[in-house]
Amino acid sequence: MHAQDQIGSYDRESLRRTAGLAGWAIAWAGTLALARFGPASLWDSEAVSWAAVALNVAVGIGWIVAHVRFLRSIDELHRKVVLDALAVTFGVGWVGGLAYVVAENADLVSGDLQVFVALLGGVYVVAVAGGLLRYR
Repeated sequence: MHAQDQIGSYDRESLRRTAGLAGWAIAWAGTLALARFGPASLWDSEAVSWAAVALNVAVGIGWIVAHVRFLRSIDELHRKVVLDALAVTFGVGWVGGLAYVVAENADLVSGDLQVFVALLGGVYVVAVAGGLLRYR
């Protein structure tokens, strides 16, 4: 019974840490949307726009700190899976991002990088899922 209580508390603690990290990610995405769409639909002030950008950066820093704390709190195997996924995502970001810059400079592509950012999120999710399947 005691071992089951430990497993249950571990699962609750892991869920709490993951939910906290997700909360920061959602807050960051919300402030990003506010900074992106606010000037066109909510206000007409450059000062307010700069404040929205500053808020987004501040919440982003909070998200980074929360992620570091999350990585320090999880077990070694979970940390390995997450760090491997981050390494793959970082590599795809550099290689893909710089390829996009080169293609854009050659007038081969144009447009926003929103699709690329979404792609990076997908790469991260797939890499984590692959790591979890690999080490189960």
